Amino acid sequence: MRIAFFGTPDFATESLKRLVENNKNIVAVITAPDKPSGRGLQMNESDVKKYALSQGLHILQPEKMKAAEFVEQYRSLQIDVAVVVAFRMMPEIIWSMPTHGTFNLHGSLLPNYRGAAPINWALINGEKETGVTTFFINSEIDKGDLIYQSKLDIQKEDNFGTLYAKLKVIGADLVLKTIEDLEKGLVHSMPQKFSVEDKPAPKIDKELLHIQNFESCTNIENLVRGLIPAYKPFFTYKDKKYIIKNGYAEINDSASTKDLISTDEKTYLKLNCEDGFYHITAIQPEGKKEMDIVSFFNGNKI
Repeated sequence: MRIAFFGTPDFATESLKRLVENNKNIVAVITAPDKPSGRGLQMNESDVKKYALSQGLHILQPEKMKAAEFVEQYRSLQIDVAVVVAFRMMPEIIWSMPTHGTFNLHGSLLPNYRGAAPINWALINGEKETGVTTFFINSEIDKGDLIYQSKLDIQKEDNFGTLYAKLKVIGADLVLKTIEDLEKGLVHSMPQKFSVEDKPAPKIDKELLHIQNFESCTNIENLVRGLIPAYKPFFTYKDKKYIIKNGYAEINDSASTKDLISTDEKTYLKLNCEDGFYHITAIQPEGKKEMDIVSFFNGNKI
């Protein structure tokens, strides 16, 4: 089959790599245009592009997916199936063009966690299980017919970074299985069954990073797990901002919200919640480097 691959970050690179290593016919790799970044505003290539260049693959970087030039260029490739992993929204004229359709890899067990941040929200909501899904793209976001799913248990020690790394590996395996079964004519997709109980996965809002609700230490723990290390959850104390880099919850009926911060001979730092404490084990005062709690108390007073 003649395959087009759409993707940008390293989450997508893992799937592209799996297809290349299994000798699949990647006719074109479509990724985001290079962007200036850093102090010198040097042009930065996407992770997918860097890998595609190393493999000598044909690369396309359209600014606009609906541009006539790109549409005709894509049409001329005579694509049988397109694979989409962590890419922007595609117009119908593009996703409907391949003879066997366009399928997407999504980082959740659809229909739960449709949206931009499924891995984050599964952790924030305290889920015990998640996974990945391949589905055919249609005109509605993340609502196309299901192809395959692969489940994964969420471990207590998982945060966004570790879960992301696990899901991109099993996601790559699922992309390969989907391609191979499409080649064999074994794929029989089915419509998603939607419910009012389906949980959304919207883009992470900056307001979510500011920890202000101290009702539940477990909720704080899940929030931090769902954000680090990609985001910087923080609390404020006497108008100063403190970024939480790691920590854990301790359920304790004797806790109260009388004091925001509790210390004991400069050996620990914790947020008092209504149902217990959230112990901070690594912290970063704004404008300073990350440090453990003992190091923090050596130069900071709370």
